[in-house]
Amino acid sequence: MAILHIENLHVSVAGKEILKGVTLDVEEGKTTALVGPNGHGKSTLLFALMGHPNYTVTEGSVTLDGQDVLSLSVDQRSKLGLFLAMQYPSEIPGVNSADFLKAAMNVRREKPMSLFQFYSKMQSAYKEMGIPFEMSTRNLNEGFSGGEKKRNEILQLKLLEPRIALLDEIDSGLDVDALQVVSGAIRDEQKKGRGFLVVSHYARLYDLISPDNVAVMVNGRIAVTGGPDLVQKIDTQGYEWIKTELGIPVEKEDVVVSIGTCATKEALKK
Repeated sequence: MAILHIENLHVSVAGKEILKGVTLDVEEGKTTALVGPNGHGKSTLLFALMGHPNYTVTEGSVTLDGQDVLSLSVDQRSKLGLFLAMQYPSEIPGVNSADFLKAAMNVRREKPMSLFQFYSKMQSAYKEMGIPFEMSTRNLNEGFSGGEKKRNEILQLKLLEPRIALLDEIDSGLDVDALQVVSGAIRDEQKKGRGFLVVSHYARLYDLISPDNVAVMVNGRIAVTGGPDLVQKIDTQGYEWIKTELGIPVEKEDVVVSIGTCATKEALKK
């Protein structure tokens, strides 16, 4: 069973240190919820793991099943088994969705799959995600709604079959029906042995996908790890207990009071 092992990871963005020594394991076949106040490094960790060029690793190591991840290019990390579903997927004009998916799937195979096999897999995935198959003829994410983009991210996950999937607020902006579809797809992938590192401010997503463990990130570090009960504790008490119980002051002032409160605010905004 593969393990994504992150050891003492320091990451800077535009010369400012964001991650200040993150140590965390994400196991294949297990789901880890990554929670914490806004602006404390959760998305930075995911982008750094995937190799975004704006995120500079200054110290530490990352291995997947013992192989050095940081020495690999983004495409090599993908082939190794990492996948990132983004909070704000980009629109790619001129890149046909079906062509993109076919190229991404074939690059992981010694022999390209037949056209029949490809369309069979693609049709099944589109149906499971509740996306009209006609959208496969459109340019990647171009003109898609926010919810369609998020479903399309999980559709890619299903087709690419990574070992470890990094989900960056994949549920933000989803209505109730879309959240059910996305969470259902995640549960299906969990049953297949996929590993997940999931960032969300929505307690209801974690209720739906039942993480095995929880890591709380504060001030660019993992402050505490534990079981799923940590999500409920944060939802009811916020992050103030990090200071009172652990003696760790929260550096930022714009702290989200609780996971549920954040979800409510987002819903009201929309």
